[in-house]
Amino acid sequence: MDVRIRSETAEDAAAIETVTIEAFAAAIHTDHREHLILDALRKARQLTVSLVAELDSELVGHIAASPVTISDGSPDWVGLGPVSVMRQHQRRGIGSALVHEALRHLVEARAAGCVVLGEPAYYRRFGFRVREGLTLAGVPREYFQAIAFRDEFPRGAVRYHVAFAAT
Repeated sequence: MDVRIRSETAEDAAAIETVTIEAFAAAIHTDHREHLILDALRKARQLTVSLVAELDSELVGHIAASPVTISDGSPDWVGLGPVSVMRQHQRRGIGSALVHEALRHLVEARAAGCVVLGEPAYYRRFGFRVREGLTLAGVPREYFQAIAFRDEFPRGAVRYHVAFAAT
């Protein structure tokens, strides 16, 4: 399987929407607004990272990262997600490749660290862990994890961009 990962272009927006809707269609822990969130982040110019995965010239996956704020004032933190892979291509390493590449981009961009809301066992393999004192309101603690690219972890409440309230 020869997957190519590259940065999103303006021409990819419709395909990313299709991939995102399809990837989350059967998911139970979602309100199915991921495509709306991506569109709002794109319009607000808040996509720190936006990568696509292509397989045989077909767009089959996407990952985004966007700035978050932390109540202690810690700068340069981002939130990972959503991560989307077409259902027929899931469990083939495409999502993992997207996460690895997104994290590499964030390190190169000198981000301080990254938070993620998602399946604990999946994100643990990339180094994400639950961090004491770093919280996201309204979610079970074990589903909110972080990884630091610098020495220290912030302590405070995390807030995602207002685009995450898109309807």
